[in-house]
Amino acid sequence: MSDKKKQKKPSFNLTWVYVIVAVILGYLFFTGDGSFGTEQKEVGYSQFKQYIENGWCRKVVMNQKEGTMRLYAKPDHAADVFGHSVTNVQTAYVETEGNVTNTDNFINHLNNDSTYLANNQNETINLEYDNSTGGGLMSLVLNFLPLIIIIFFWLFIMRRMGGGGGGGIGSNIFNVGRSKAKLVDKENGPKVTFNDVAGQAGAKQEVQEIVEFLKNPKKYTELGGKIPKGALLVGPPGTGKTLLAKAVAGEADVPFFSMSGSDFVEMFVGVGASRVRDLFRQAKEKSPSIIFIDEIDAVGRARGKNPSMGGNDERENTLNQLLTEMDGFGTNSGVIILAATNRADILDKALLRAGRFDRQIHVDLPDLPERKAIFQVHLKNIKKDETLDVDFLARQTPGFSGADIANVCNEAALIAARHDKTVVSKEDFLAAVDRIIGGLEKKTKVMTAEEKRAIALHEAGHATISWNLQHANPLVKVTIVPRGRALGAAWYLPEERQINTREQMLDEICSLLGGRAAEELFTGHISSGAMNDLERVTKQVYAMIAYMGMSDKLPNMCYYNNDEYGFQKPYSDETAKLIDEEARRMIAEQYERAKALLIEKKEGHARLAQILIDREVIYAADVEEIFGKRPWSSRTEELLEAQAKADAQEALEQAEKQEKPEAENQQGEITGKDLGGSYNKKA
Repeated sequence: MSDKKKQKKPSFNLTWVYVIVAVILGYLFFTGDGSFGTEQKEVGYSQFKQYIENGWCRKVVMNQKEGTMRLYAKPDHAADVFGHSVTNVQTAYVETEGNVTNTDNFINHLNNDSTYLANNQNETINLEYDNSTGGGLMSLVLNFLPLIIIIFFWLFIMRRMGGGGGGGIGSNIFNVGRSKAKLVDKENGPKVTFNDVAGQAGAKQEVQEIVEFLKNPKKYTELGGKIPKGALLVGPPGTGKTLLAKAVAGEADVPFFSMSGSDFVEMFVGVGASRVRDLFRQAKEKSPSIIFIDEIDAVGRARGKNPSMGGNDERENTLNQLLTEMDGFGTNSGVIILAATNRADILDKALLRAGRFDRQIHVDLPDLPERKAIFQVHLKNIKKDETLDVDFLARQTPGFSGADIANVCNEAALIAARHDKTVVSKEDFLAAVDRIIGGLEKKTKVMTAEEKRAIALHEAGHATISWNLQHANPLVKVTIVPRGRALGAAWYLPEERQINTREQMLDEICSLLGGRAAEELFTGHISSGAMNDLERVTKQVYAMIAYMGMSDKLPNMCYYNNDEYGFQKPYSDETAKLIDEEARRMIAEQYERAKALLIEKKEGHARLAQILIDREVIYAADVEEIFGKRPWSSRTEELLEAQAKADAQEALEQAEKQEKPEAENQQGEITGKDLGGSYNKKA
């Protein structure tokens, strides 16, 4: 009960300080001693006496300690005293410059002077005494008001930088060096488990072992093993690195500190290193524990790569402190560091050595069976058609990451809802894949008949070449409906190869050049529509020659240079010229090969182009009807068959495990004779 009362207790909010100060200043403004809403000036004693003798004075206040006096003017003579009309002010007075000692004698003389009294209608001057010094409270406030404003402005900025909250660590300027890590435990932890992470069997096994080590360390320490100090999750964006970390937080029974790499970086010197120290201090206090740093490349970039910035770089200081905490002179037992990045190549070598990040867990793009498993996870909450083939969806999304597949499922549901469907069908998923790969359809874009025919011939050229080459990617769909910035698009099913041979690459290059070749052969001119194809071809050819050693004149040579300080090419000018010549030769050979194949298949190509003009889209079945079935087996089909066999074997083993206990129960008792031993065991 007391804990609940403490939680309901309101926290300190700096806004109340601002309100109180505003109220005090407002009160002083309306009830002060004339410091606000006041017209004033200083004059010499002779001028001061002249104002009194002229009868413009209402009263005089004498300050004997300071030796000064103030003349408060009559409202109808304020303009005479100040030289201009004085309105909307509470007080108007004139103060003497310097010390005055005989003011009281002068006032008494005027009050007894008959001539003065006659000229001023027998009005006497009131003389009052005020011996206070420094102008009172308002003078003090006015003197320190600029400093007060600066202090409160600085506090306001620091409060905003600390997180904008009305209390807690972030709102206190003295806590700017405190860690911003979020503590995850059983009560407030994510509900993600390893069952929610589809695919990535190897990566899951690595992180599961870390969780098991924390739960049951004796299992490993009895054999002399030591707990790993760190594991680095490396992989392309969207492959599930952060999801794996969330699963660790959901599975582990230890405190889990989550923080982004950019949270260490601050505009103040030394804050990053201070936050690193505070983070590890908290983790050690709650050990065994896990620290997760997302996007660690924000602070882990290799040192000394930017000499112009000088040696006192705040990011480098933060990295140095992180290195010290991970494996420095002090002990760091019971704390495991998980980190994620998709730029492991730029990380500092000291961060990647054994003893800091002992393991690098590669989280790659999912292959075909893994994509199927990911689809099954994301399709759980989607009202899908019962006839939907998950294998087909996995085949249609080569190169997709887990995040891309999640986006496909969500986009398909949105498309189905847009068309007022009750379930999400196969066509909705295909439209979602097209939307993500090619962009939004632009059916309203106007094209002339000549442009439409040229685009159809171009896309039909790609389809014809890819269908009739053994190593080219099999065709899935071709359309001449503009999508995004493309006027036409072709979808292929890439073979998921682990290595690529020279023949496979040359077939792909020939297929890419099929569009330009078809334009030249059947329209008599070439257009700018092949620019993307030519860009891909040029990059591929130069990679084959300069990096992979697949050239006839430069065999087995690799000129790849990963040295960031290398300002020169790793080859001579003569070699550069030879590379250019080889690239032109290889592209020219494949271009002539594409034209020869198109001439051979020109009737089928013409039929494909006409179907495209009429229907604006063709599928693999249409190409198969024209050219016949491809005689080459597909690696994708082989993978599916292997996966199907593995699934069947796993289902058979599960069935056997379920049947075995039933058989033992029916047997009743297993004797030592049956087991080759001398003991009895009840079933």
